[in-house]
Amino acid sequence: MTGFSQGFDAQAVELPGWRHAYSGKVRDLYEPVDAAPGETGQSANLLVVASDRISAYDFVLETEIPDKGAVLTQLSLWWFEQLQVPHHVVSLDVPEAVAGRAMVVQRLDMFEVECIARGYLTGSGLAEYRESGTVTGIELPEGLVDGSQLDDAIFTPSAKAEVGEHDENITFEQMARLIGDTPAQRLRELTLDVYRRAEAIARERGIILADTKVEFGLDATGRIVLGDEVLTPDSSRFWDAAQYEPGRAQPSFDKQFVRDWLTGPDSGWDRHSGEAPPALPADVVAKTRARYIEAYETLTGQTFTP
Repeated sequence: MTGFSQGFDAQAVELPGWRHAYSGKVRDLYEPVDAAPGETGQSANLLVVASDRISAYDFVLETEIPDKGAVLTQLSLWWFEQLQVPHHVVSLDVPEAVAGRAMVVQRLDMFEVECIARGYLTGSGLAEYRESGTVTGIELPEGLVDGSQLDDAIFTPSAKAEVGEHDENITFEQMARLIGDTPAQRLRELTLDVYRRAEAIARERGIILADTKVEFGLDATGRIVLGDEVLTPDSSRFWDAAQYEPGRAQPSFDKQFVRDWLTGPDSGWDRHSGEAPPALPADVVAKTRARYIEAYETLTGQTFTP
């Protein structure tokens, strides 16, 4: 996370001891006030704050989902503990104004790729499969349908896009040209290991982990470290195992209520118009909030406390 730029025009809260450095679709990043802007090195950690913003169809919506940021943060922390892999979290000693939704992390030199593992065929992978029988160049068996479980999880990277743009699926070979052969191979191994371990944990709790996106960076010693969020409803596709039925779209523990309303007749919005989406109605906000909390409580077995 070097070379900060303003990614999203967010109203970042003022926090004692920290200077706002960058805002993405959901998260706000802060540097210590005594660090030079963009300073690298382990002495300059970052404060990551998960907001309640929600994005859909490459737009950050004007309506927020109460407690969403706290769910994302607390679920990520739970997963870091379960996985026991090197990660970027340093401390939870954060300003009171953002307690429960923020963490102090190492400043990493992030790899400019999204690392995606898929154990089931759906989403953009399904769209490509229907056209070519492949997903990011990986050939799959014939006859698969929406929701089909793959014989083994596959690694399907994408190139990071600017805020407001859509990440572009790329082949492993394209990824290797971007970041180098050895790092690419290592990120593939780490991503598939995280997916397989998390999939087994989720399945024990009655949830199918269909796919997930993770991000990695290099710390000050050159070690590859898991960064950003991990295994949340924003970065992963969780399905209720009891309702799983291949051949149709599966109900998911994420922002599906938002997507469905935006593309339905009640919103009056055309996703291809280039216009920003309208404000969400209260019932869609409430249902979405409940779905995020349900994901947290089902996975962790704990009652969510903002």
